[in-house]
Amino acid sequence: MKKYLLLVLSLMYGISQSQIIRKYSNEFLNIGAGARGLAMGGAVVSNQDDVYSPMWNPAGLMAIERDWQGAAMHAEYFESIAKYDYLAYAKVLETGVFGVSVVRLGVDNILNTTQLIDTEGNIDYDKITKFSQSDYAAILSYAFNPGGNTKLDVGVNAKIVYRNVGKFANGYGFGFDVGAIYKMDNGWKLGGMLRDATTTVNFWSVNQKELSTVVNGEEFNPAPKDKMELTMPKLNVGASKIFEINSSVYILPEAGLNIDFAKTAALISSDIASITPYAGAELGYQKMIFVRLGVNRFQSITDIEDLRRKVSFQPSAGIGIRYRGLTLDYAITNSGIGGSNFYSNFFSLKLDMGQFRND
Repeated sequence: MKKYLLLVLSLMYGISQSQIIRKYSNEFLNIGAGARGLAMGGAVVSNQDDVYSPMWNPAGLMAIERDWQGAAMHAEYFESIAKYDYLAYAKVLETGVFGVSVVRLGVDNILNTTQLIDTEGNIDYDKITKFSQSDYAAILSYAFNPGGNTKLDVGVNAKIVYRNVGKFANGYGFGFDVGAIYKMDNGWKLGGMLRDATTTVNFWSVNQKELSTVVNGEEFNPAPKDKMELTMPKLNVGASKIFEINSSVYILPEAGLNIDFAKTAALISSDIASITPYAGAELGYQKMIFVRLGVNRFQSITDIEDLRRKVSFQPSAGIGIRYRGLTLDYAITNSGIGGSNFYSNFFSLKLDMGQFRND
């Protein structure tokens, strides 16, 4: 109950602020999708080559050579309080690859106890209702070779965002991502994705009457009723290469940088930009069995016990198996900071119809 209350109050506080630019607006879209990429700590900016690419780098869709692919993922955070789901479809066209993705991150069945006690102090449990706090996004993607240059793949995401906090508030937004992958002659791939390239705009509408019931019973008047917030651009860059150990085994490492154009708790941080490194690798056997490791989200934090500064990071690992055109992947990652014990499990499934028909 306390977890739900703290979560809701933090959401209400964020909605009530008058700033336009917020560091963590639409942060749910930065989680990524697909257990492969999550197991590798997001180290797939230059090598994600399937229907999950729009969440990492839409240019990766160009690696789909024929027919179509479909994908689905489900995960639960913080002892199943929050649920994260992803569905996607990608189709090869004559001039490129088109994709559509749907994302949802939500906390359901939050207890609304604002009417539990009436004006005379009587408790009526029948007055308890439930609501959800949910973030949704629909992403349309397109990848192509500019000017017929087969060494360079370019991709674009067009995003429509809907965010809802029960009867208290809802918001709509839209924005764009752009990405590119350059394939060098020596086997290296260089990738980059600029998220929210033109800034992603969110328009919020707050139900002041409903929200006032959770603010000490007083009328809530947070400046304008309809609000706007901007999600600032973020840049992810990485480099990868496949190293063949023998005819059956290979290793694919990637390392790179996540760059926020704002001051954060990153290891390298300034008022202009904050930079966080990441790294990950995939070990594959006959392109059927995969083992993955990754590390990401390095931050400088203060220990609440001894008040000393220390470095935290998010480790991750996972496995995968592929049979013909069907791939099942699993990832586990530490969702907290400072060595917390909150671990999240991710399961994702991919269907490659082109591979099925080829076999």
